[in-house]
Amino acid sequence: MHFANYVEERGRPLSLGRGEHLFRQGDTSGSVYVLREGLLKAYYLSDDGRENIKSFIQPGELIASLAAVYTGEDCSFGVVCLEPSLIVELDFDALLAETRRDLVLAAEMLEHLLDFSMKKERREREFLTDSAETRYRVLMGRSPELFDQVTQKDIARYLGITPVALSRIRKRSAES
Repeated sequence: MHFANYVEERGRPLSLGRGEHLFRQGDTSGSVYVLREGLLKAYYLSDDGRENIKSFIQPGELIASLAAVYTGEDCSFGVVCLEPSLIVELDFDALLAETRRDLVLAAEMLEHLLDFSMKKERREREFLTDSAETRYRVLMGRSPELFDQVTQKDIARYLGITPVALSRIRKRSAES
């Protein structure tokens, strides 16, 4: 069975408004989510309450706390809707069981996991090796629509800089 068919047959549609959470850091979760429409933000909260943005999830992408769904740990991050969103919820245990019986579904899930892993690897490399200005330019080139959908404060948090530093980078980029 193709993953798209599985989602249609087994998924539970959710409609969430701006500011509503799929799950919060510390929650338990047994679900994988597919974003159909809207925009999501995955984020970590530090012990002092500071928010650090892990990623933005755009339509067609999947999101889950893999540690929560696979090992039963608490979610290590939260996911909130940045705009009204249509989401499909899938039970992870049922999906995993089906992938063990269906090679087509298993192959497609492997592709999703590889895409997810490469996205994480790219983000890690950018954070560890690129300057904030380079990260800004890469984000602008890869996802320019985010700059219209997301606050400058969230862009700065995603880039790991302050809003003031982002403003300076934007000014330098506009001048060049």
